[in-house]
Amino acid sequence: MSSNQDSSDDETNDRRKQRMERNRSTIFMQQQQQRNNNNNNNNNATTSSTQNNKASSQNRTGAISKNVSSHNAQQQQSPAQNENLENIALLVDNMRFVIEPSLFTAHPNTMLGTMFGTGMQFTHTNDRGEYEVAEGISHTVFRAILDYYKNGVIKCPPTVSVTELKEACDYLLIPFDATTVRCQNLRGLLHELSNEGAKQQFEVFLESLVLPLMVQSAQRGDRECHVVVLLDDDVVEWDEEFPPQMGEEYCQTINSTAMHRFFKYIENRDVAKQVMKDRGLKKIRCGVEGYPTHKEKVRKRPGGRPEVIYNYVQRPFIHMSWEKEEAKSRHVDFQCVKSKSVTNLAEATADPPLELDASSS
Repeated sequence: MSSNQDSSDDETNDRRKQRMERNRSTIFMQQQQQRNNNNNNNNNATTSSTQNNKASSQNRTGAISKNVSSHNAQQQQSPAQNENLENIALLVDNMRFVIEPSLFTAHPNTMLGTMFGTGMQFTHTNDRGEYEVAEGISHTVFRAILDYYKNGVIKCPPTVSVTELKEACDYLLIPFDATTVRCQNLRGLLHELSNEGAKQQFEVFLESLVLPLMVQSAQRGDRECHVVVLLDDDVVEWDEEFPPQMGEEYCQTINSTAMHRFFKYIENRDVAKQVMKDRGLKKIRCGVEGYPTHKEKVRKRPGGRPEVIYNYVQRPFIHMSWEKEEAKSRHVDFQCVKSKSVTNLAEATADPPLELDASSS
């Protein structure tokens, strides 16, 4: 009995061991499969993340390329768009100029800066959308003047005279001086600069020295004025009993060496004439004449009449009037002249002519 029981226990133990080994193997296999599954999941996750990174990088690359291509397209389209939307077309001497209006608005004191800097309210285009400006100015001169708006300096072309360039600058209200104009013809440039300087200088002389004398003449009832320009150190001593015989009844003098030096040049006299003409004065004369300063001697003429001899110096003078016509009567005189064809005065002056009976004449 005991042997049989032992054998049965051994069999039970063997079965238990086999069951345990099977369980261990099953658990090991499960763990191994779990590890394999985990490795596969990790690999899949790595692959998917790599794929996602590649896709995102591709997306970013595509977006950048799209942005670059769109920027390039905008850059390629911008000149045409600027020309159509921002630039303006000017027509000068049948020549077309396409200009940015900001060049003009940067100089508001010029004519073009005023025209295109106020919202272009006073400018109108032609049928082709062009602004016709600078009438009377050649396209060659206008092309040179555009350099002033670009870099502040005008280079006078060799084929253009300095006078023509000066007139164009005056018309367009562009400063004409040594800082804004470069010219090969220095004589012509300095001549125009001298004319401009003489104009400004004579304006000062006219207001400060000449105008008070003109007012004095007007207050006396005169309608003209004759002024002789003396040096500062000129001394005038006339004999009260025997004054000199003057050509002008009322001759006034100005002691100014600067003004005397100004009128030494014929060109300055021409400028002075133009200034006075622009101020509305008439019958203007400028020149040099002899002016008596002091008595030299007295001699007797036949018959005992004394003759006084004065010392004369050459001094410049200006003469002007503020009346259109002097010493001319505005009264219309009618003169009746007997005519052989018309013997009746009423018939001659009638409008329409009177038809009178022949018997009444």
